[in-house]
Formats: sequence, C-alpha cells, structure tokens
Amino acid sequence: MLFNSANMPYWLLLGMGVLLFLFVIFSGGGDEDIDVDVDVDADVDTDIDLDGEGSFNLGFLLGWAGVGKAPLILLLATDLSLWGLSGWMLNVWLESILNQIPSGIWNGIVLLLSLFIALLIGGLIARPMGRIFAEFGEDTSSDRLIGRNGTVCSATIPAEDKGRIGQIDVIDKSGNLVTINATIPKWAKVIPHHGERVIVINRKQDIYSVIAKDTPDVDRWLNLTKKKIRTK
Repeated sequence: MLFNSANMPYWLLLGMGVLLFLFVIFSGGGDEDIDVDVDVDADVDTDIDLDGEGSFNLGFLLGWAGVGKAPLILLLATDLSLWGLSGWMLNVWLESILNQIPSGIWNGIVLLLSLFIALLIGGLIARPMGRIFAEFGEDTSSDRLIGRNGTVCSATIPAEDKGRIGQIDVIDKSGNLVTINATIPKWAKVIPHHGERVIVINRKQDIYSVIAKDTPDVDRWLNLTKKKIRTK
C-alpha cells in the first residue's frame, strides 16, 4: 500500500513540499530577484456582499488559510507537505477499514478531506513558521536594521493592528540581504505595495515597523520623533 498507485499523487505533493522547503533553506529565505506575483496578502479588503443576511469575507478565508501570516512560498511548502502526508495517511486508514485500496468516490473524499486538513493545520502554524523563516536572514538580537531602506516583497505591508504581517528585503550595513517580517504603524496613511521602497523605523520582538519612503508618512514619523525627544 505504501507505494500503491493510489498514493502517487500524495507522494508527488509531499515531494514538491520538501523541495520547496529545501529551496527556502538554501536560498536563505529567498530574495527579491524571485518575483512571486501570485503573492496575495490577506490585508486586501475583498468583502463580497451577498444578497441576504450574511456576507462572504474573502479576506477572512485567506487569513484562515494562513495567507499573509507567512511568506507565500513557505506557506505553499507547508500546505503541500501536509496535503501529501494527510492524504497518504487517510488512504492507509481507509484500507484498514474497507479491506481494500480506496477507489472511486473514496478517492475524491480523501483528496478533499486531506486538502482541508492541510489548509487548517497550515493556517494554524503559519505565523510560527513565518517567525522561523525570518530568523534565517536576520540577527534577532540586533536593531542594526533600524533606519535602513527596504523593498516590499509581499503583496502589501498591513497595519500592525490587523493581526497580519508582510515581508520586506533589507540590506544591512554589512551588505547582507535579509528578509524580515514587517507592519506599518497605526498612524501611517500609505500602504506600501510589492516592489515599493520603505524605511525601517522600529522593532517589536521579531516584527519591524516600516513606512513608505518619500511619502507624507515620513514627515509624520519625523514630527512624532521630535515630540518624543522634547518630552524626555
């Protein structure tokens, strides 16, 4: 049963997930030369109002699946690996119950159920995985990136009160390219998008605060900094 043809799709999914994990590790977390245009940030307000009493919130669905909580390539690697593993385990479990290799409608049930399990578990571990991902490229005991310019490599950088994170690439003073988790402050008015330049202004644990470069937010930040200095 282990290498039965019924399990081949799940072995392929698991293999693709492992390859993506290896790519993330050996590429140092990826860099901005790898253009992932399909990166979708759950911060995008895509509420689709339906006729009736309820509404369908696409942003909530994406957030539930972990989109916006970790780099897309890492989330994809996790989901593919979990999909392959859970599909294979479900096939083995069903064979022990049915006394035969699952086929027909059971194949569709296993496929959909294993996908649901993968998205559920992947969404739950997305944020911890994002933190581990960020530690590949940064020295978490240092604030050496404060004041540096960076480039947005996720779809957008969400506000810090949204419960989600974005990603930026920054070159530190030693010339090392690092990828870090980032959000914009509550008072910021401009949302940075993919490929735009930002300035790192603060750090809270493993998440950095950034603002869009060459925007009115820079003046707001300077004014706030001056006020803090005067009150000391």
